[in-house]
Amino acid sequence: METSSTLLNVIRKTNFKYITRDRVTFTEMFLKRRSILSKIEEKVEELITKTVNELGYEIYDVMYVKEGKDNYLRIFIDNNSGISLDDCEKVNNAITDMLDEADIIKDQYFLEISSPGVERHIRKDQQLEAHIGKDINIKLFKAIDKQKELTGTLQKFDKEQITLLIDNQEIIIERNNISSMKRAFKWE
Repeated sequence: METSSTLLNVIRKTNFKYITRDRVTFTEMFLKRRSILSKIEEKVEELITKTVNELGYEIYDVMYVKEGKDNYLRIFIDNNSGISLDDCEKVNNAITDMLDEADIIKDQYFLEISSPGVERHIRKDQQLEAHIGKDINIKLFKAIDKQKELTGTLQKFDKEQITLLIDNQEIIIERNNISSMKRAFKWE
């Protein structure tokens, strides 16, 4: 259990080998690592936004993640008419050389270009703003009323909290307790 145990604080920088002696909870370790990766994501987004916009797309999100032994740079693009495989290829061809020349990511990685999908991740305030009044799914680090996953209608948010309406009851969730959010889509 995270609340009673601590882990050696392994801060995985781009070389994934930096270790400190501090003891921290898993949540703290995750948030520190997430902060390092967020800086990479911000730099990549800043680099490619103009080119992607000139092609007729907007960047929905940029995610740099480690899965197993591999690193992935995922760029999610969108526009009003939807995203096809040809659209992804066009963006890939336009930004690959830019990314290589900028050398923001020192390690080997796989580049993936895709649409955000119907159950799109929500990580930024502008994405939250677009989902007010819509159902979202939130996964938590620490349970609220014995639940680590909540689905409800997004009512409002600020820098510290998110308010969901679940069964006609407002639930306030601290943002630092959220591990992930995505649009809740009802498959019929």
